[in-house]
Amino acid sequence: MTVFKTETTFMTDINSLIKKLILGFVLLGLSLPLSADETQINPETADYTLPDVSVLRQDGKKLDFIKEIDDGRPVILNFIFASCSAICPMLSHTFSKVQAKLGLNDKHAHLMSISIDPENDTPTKLTEHAKKFGAGTDWDHYTGTTESSTSIQKAFNVYRGDKMNHTSVILLRAAPSKPWLRLEGFVSPDKIMGEYDNLNQQQ
Repeated sequence: MTVFKTETTFMTDINSLIKKLILGFVLLGLSLPLSADETQINPETADYTLPDVSVLRQDGKKLDFIKEIDDGRPVILNFIFASCSAICPMLSHTFSKVQAKLGLNDKHAHLMSISIDPENDTPTKLTEHAKKFGAGTDWDHYTGTTESSTSIQKAFNVYRGDKMNHTSVILLRAAPSKPWLRLEGFVSPDKIMGEYDNLNQQQ
């Protein structure tokens, strides 16, 4: 007897395979293949009004979000959650590569990963996540209340309602009061570094 898979079952299998491939690349420490349309990614310049909220850093310290993001360093920011098995490992893997490239060139930036699952992402869980990807002193992870997380997501126009609907967005800024550069899609570490250098040269 021939069994035909429904479209839903087929797509579930495909998504599962994609997740396994992504995780395999991350665990092997390999650079993930670029999407075919990376050259078509158009960086967008934007101004965002940051919310006056508190956040919890991975070390458990409660901090003012605006002061934390406006500490004078260039900022490279993304949104993740620790239990994510789809795009988050790839985003964190990309940040680990960016961190290494910054270190090799003696460049300093504040890498910030904001949790979109604050109900589950305690500072302890974020510390474990940070260690998994080799986060150094210039790469911080943040959680907080559901309200503060949602406010930050909405401020940067990345809020999608459910954490499972989040997409890959990386934001860069050369300095406080400077505009943000928005990169949507799967972007390579080299692309991020190229945009980072361009931003700093324009200062």
